[in-house]
Amino acid sequence: MKLAMIGFGQAGGKIVDRFLDYDDRTNGGIVRAAIAVNSAKADLMGLERIPQDNRVLIGQARVKGHGVGADNELGAEIAEEDIDEVQNAIDQIPTHEVDAFLIVSGMGGGTGSGGAPVLAKHLKRIYTIPVYGLGVLPGTDEGGIYTLNAARSFQTFVREVDNLLVFDNDSWRQTGESVEGGYDQINEEIVRRFGILFGAGEVTGNQEVAESVVDSSEIINTLSGGGVSTVGYASEGVELTTGGGLLSRFTADDGGDDDLDAANTTNRITSLVRKAALGRLTLPCEIEGTERALLVLSGPSEYLNRKGIERGRKWLEEETGSMEVRGGDFPRDEPEVAAAILLSGVTNVPRIKRLQQVAIEAQDNIEDIQAESEENLEELVEDDEDELEPLF
Repeated sequence: MKLAMIGFGQAGGKIVDRFLDYDDRTNGGIVRAAIAVNSAKADLMGLERIPQDNRVLIGQARVKGHGVGADNELGAEIAEEDIDEVQNAIDQIPTHEVDAFLIVSGMGGGTGSGGAPVLAKHLKRIYTIPVYGLGVLPGTDEGGIYTLNAARSFQTFVREVDNLLVFDNDSWRQTGESVEGGYDQINEEIVRRFGILFGAGEVTGNQEVAESVVDSSEIINTLSGGGVSTVGYASEGVELTTGGGLLSRFTADDGGDDDLDAANTTNRITSLVRKAALGRLTLPCEIEGTERALLVLSGPSEYLNRKGIERGRKWLEEETGSMEVRGGDFPRDEPEVAAAILLSGVTNVPRIKRLQQVAIEAQDNIEDIQAESEENLEELVEDDEDELEPLF
């Protein structure tokens, strides 16, 4: 699948930068064009792979290149005001070679949280190709203002895109790690999962063609209908033997009984699919009631057992209750077999409900604090005994 990726805000820019790195490492060819949009000049300068000409600084008249300070209302306003600046960069993209736009943004900050939904609305008005969002939720420990921003951005973003893929930082933060190390690890998880998903079906050079091809139309059909999506992932290593052949925990080493090998591989694939669906999703949720799903098995072709993929797909149908479960294989010369599962149209998401509740509480608290602050200021400057005349 060929994507035009637009990183909006600091987190969005860094993730798109990492996607370009992933593309180089895997020879994936997913990112057809990459653009970064920000109101902070320093954030744009910190990017490594997005071309200089594709880094768009917005809001210079309002914030002078210093960012919006986690004010996502201001972020939305300057995105509206400077949308032509962004469009000028998008005009350089050969959209006839692109399957979809993907707007990537952190939802807790100011620029991306406010500006990404504005850009999505603009692109949907102009182009006929799908416009997807990849939104990153802040951790609950990041503070009330970021939770409030995320809740408001989520509510708006999901309405403006054709589908919103969500990654929840809360589920991936590890104790004891540095801030920079934590975000690096999270960004790597994001690109690995979505990279396998969007990379399925692309064949380059001498790469093998899949038995059951998953191409861009399969992904587009799974994401059609809108709503919220999450991605599950699980992998198992494949080791090279000293003789140069492939030996793995994935196949039975029992003297070469082909039938037993096939049966064992089928069971292993089914187990991998279960791990991917029931393990850590990018957005934790109950998978029952999922409207549409897509299963992609990647790895060396000799380990991609068709019967196992079909059995995994059937299991997904039963677990989700959906009749729209697509599946296929993605042969890759990587030392692992991996299952990536896209669950689209999920509705039973406790994290989102909790996010909305915390945001409402934060909003009420902010209003109370502002009112109390005004009263305290009045008390501070008032002096009943000896009133002073103000200057004006």
